[in-house]
Amino acid sequence: MRRSRGLTAALVLSLAGAGTGIGLVLMPQASAITQPVAFTADNLPTWQTNGVVWAMAQTNGTVFAGGTFSAVRPPEGASSGTEQDAVNFVALDAATGNPTSCKLSFTIGEGSATVRSLVVSKDEKTLYAGGYFGAVNGTPVSSVAAIDIATCTPKASFHPGFTATVRALALTDDTLYAAGDFFTVEGETRERFAAVDAGSGALKAFKADADEPGRAVEVTPDGKNVLLGGDFFSVNGSNTHALAVVNSTTGAVTKTYTNIPSNSVVKDISTDATGFYTGNEGSGGGVFDGRIGLKLSDFTEKWRDRCLGATQFVLPYEGVLYSSSHAHNCSTELEFPDGKRHFLLAQPTNHEGAAPAPVDGFVRGPAKLGWHPTANDGMELTEGIGPRVMAVSEKNDVKYMWVGGEFTLINGKPQWGLTRFASTGDVGAPTTPVASAASVKPGEAQVRWRTSYDADDSKLTYRVYRNGSASPIHTMTADSLEWQRPQASWNDTTVKAGQSYTYRVTATDAAGNTSALSATASVTVPVSVQSYPNQVRADGAQLYWRFDDTVSPYVADSSNGGNTSGVQLNAPALRQTPGAVTGASTAMGFNGTSQQVYSDHRQTVGSTYSIETWFKTNSSRGGKLIGFGNNTERSSGSNDKHIYMTNTGRLVFGVYNGSTRTISTGLFDTFNDNKWHHVVGTQGPGGLTLYVDGQNKGTLNATSTQDYAGYWHVGGDNLSGWPTRPTSNFFTGQLDEAAVYPTALSQAQVKNHFNLAKAPSDTVSTVTATEDTYINQGAPSTAYGTANSLAVRGTSAYESYLRFDLPAAPAGQALKSVSLQVKTTTQAGAGTADTVSVVPVTGTWSGAGTTFNTKPTLGTTPLGTIAGVPDGSAVHGVELDTAEVSAVLGSSYSLGLKSTGTDPLWLWSSEATAADGAPRLVLTFGPK
Repeated sequence: MRRSRGLTAALVLSLAGAGTGIGLVLMPQASAITQPVAFTADNLPTWQTNGVVWAMAQTNGTVFAGGTFSAVRPPEGASSGTEQDAVNFVALDAATGNPTSCKLSFTIGEGSATVRSLVVSKDEKTLYAGGYFGAVNGTPVSSVAAIDIATCTPKASFHPGFTATVRALALTDDTLYAAGDFFTVEGETRERFAAVDAGSGALKAFKADADEPGRAVEVTPDGKNVLLGGDFFSVNGSNTHALAVVNSTTGAVTKTYTNIPSNSVVKDISTDATGFYTGNEGSGGGVFDGRIGLKLSDFTEKWRDRCLGATQFVLPYEGVLYSSSHAHNCSTELEFPDGKRHFLLAQPTNHEGAAPAPVDGFVRGPAKLGWHPTANDGMELTEGIGPRVMAVSEKNDVKYMWVGGEFTLINGKPQWGLTRFASTGDVGAPTTPVASAASVKPGEAQVRWRTSYDADDSKLTYRVYRNGSASPIHTMTADSLEWQRPQASWNDTTVKAGQSYTYRVTATDAAGNTSALSATASVTVPVSVQSYPNQVRADGAQLYWRFDDTVSPYVADSSNGGNTSGVQLNAPALRQTPGAVTGASTAMGFNGTSQQVYSDHRQTVGSTYSIETWFKTNSSRGGKLIGFGNNTERSSGSNDKHIYMTNTGRLVFGVYNGSTRTISTGLFDTFNDNKWHHVVGTQGPGGLTLYVDGQNKGTLNATSTQDYAGYWHVGGDNLSGWPTRPTSNFFTGQLDEAAVYPTALSQAQVKNHFNLAKAPSDTVSTVTATEDTYINQGAPSTAYGTANSLAVRGTSAYESYLRFDLPAAPAGQALKSVSLQVKTTTQAGAGTADTVSVVPVTGTWSGAGTTFNTKPTLGTTPLGTIAGVPDGSAVHGVELDTAEVSAVLGSSYSLGLKSTGTDPLWLWSSEATAADGAPRLVLTFGPK
């Protein structure tokens, strides 16, 4: 009896220690993988086939693979080994991936032989094979064979006569069950399913005749029933499609099923202690391609995963159902939409806690886990399906997940037909986070990043580093999957107004593998509230894309905790100026043919919400500005809650609630005049309202909307079937400040947003030192103008001098704050316990000519002080006297750094190559 295709022994897990240092990599154990996943996604070197692997079995550290191939060869890049003949069968060492000495050749006189099923007896002495073949190593058989494992020889006495292909086998202590295309066995009628004595091969009385091919057979753990799967519509005259339960002795029908679509079949069945699971495929509309979990107690359905993508195999192991398929659309499961194929998936065998309510009569399957080795469909080999079979084997206390099929790539590298993954050895680091930072009011900086992806860890630890420090200022965990990488964010509330800060982020998996540091994200904290973005956040935006991003493909969400980041598609133009809002804000440019931004956060939207954006265009092709749709990169089939522009420049806001319901601006009320305009659409109990530039442009009594899960889009998506549809689905021009709210904004709120966008705003100017040097009392004649460091100490004296070319104040503005920012070097003890004063330089100096003997005169009144600087390379800021600096704006101005103690401070100079190392002034100007 085969209870599971996995091991029956429980996994013994051991915990690897976790490190906290940047880049620290530890040798992991199984527990380093995010549980309950038991295997890494890092494939191991494995011999490969020149054809398709259809079947696998394992015993005592040996894995048997059968299929349609003629040879095996070493892994790509292997330093030794040559191709070996392997006629439709190979035995491999589970731990090394190399062939063993067991050689079997499955052949047939006419046609192409193939092995389609392998199963090992409970005593692990016999390997049974099914398929289409007439001999094994020359010994005559008829599509079923028994192999003595110890001697690797076929049992000549075991040769039941199957007249056509055997596609699946299942085994108890004394009975071998078969499924396939046959009509007779041993000359007696047995249509598609049969049972023979496991020792002699004699035909048994079991009779479960089906009208179409059998593809799967499995025995329940108690041995009382047999589970049948295939193409059939009846078994023993009872109506049942694709799945049935029959008595294990007689074949009498125990349970029938009529809720699998007629265009779908069952390809595989597996069991564990409490349930059984089916893998399904089909073709045509309404197809069922996913997995079903059923109870063993009464054979009723627990859940149904309706992902599309031809499931070939299911393997329950330690509470996880691993599956091979080419799943490309899991929208029904609230997961990824139609698009990329996912060939290897894992999900719990049961829901944790209460199962969700049925949808369309089916309970959704348990959510996918973070195990995502990549493969391909192997179209050049046969049908283009990809992985087809899986098995778990153990050797030397390590568990191995073996996968076979028709793939030719694994994790992006060549590998044909066979691969394997282990319970230890996770060496793949998460992808590097893409970080950004923003601040809209004093005392707070928002650091946010797109969560990273790790192929076998869904819960990652993120560390945030500020101002180049080697110690994180914040540590947190966040979940992510390959298709769902939400934004994570943290608010730094220790920042000071008028100062600039830099942040970098790393991601670490459970094994201690750490990504590279993210690129530096910089932000200057304003000295007064930025009116427009602060109000958008205050009004409750749950998505707020400001389009100030500096890198692709991530668009940061600036809302207060919404964390609905965006993904740039086809590289829209970044940092377009001027933006819609006064100040330093920028916009994003779209080409009108393929570019857009979409969220990767799948959600449902109720009938109360607001959508908002700014736009500028002179296009006569129209396009979608902002909206909701059920797909991401591909065109959405369901789409509404959107604002689009017609070819003539009119604006349309619409929803779908059984028919399209829209409001549009007037015939001559057009907005493609190449000026910035503000548009808001709201829906709520009062219906639809469209606002443009703060003005109400119309209402409509439509209080309901289409209910579906989807994603927000800006810049484009499908507009098929909508009134006055423009030439293009995609917008040409610039977009800025897109926001989505869970409430219907009032006209007063909309008008306030429009007005605040033009309100005076602070501007920030960062000035890097044009020259710097220091003097050393211990070397009174030496000039240090080309040194890459600066020094400050009271006794014996070091003093540093910095020169800046200060800008004049912008028209109508005055200096509101100024800070000096310097970075300590990486040498030990670079910090100081002493107080360092920043003073004006009243004398003349130059980098090349200044020594201790020729040092300039310094002012006596400090512009600012730093009361001690900790060790460790990091950026530090000191606020300077605004009035003093205001008096010298528009000129070249020098500052000196001095102290009275004996503990030296070492800083990077402008000649240093260290990131953020050059001394700089940050000047904030605001309205007078």
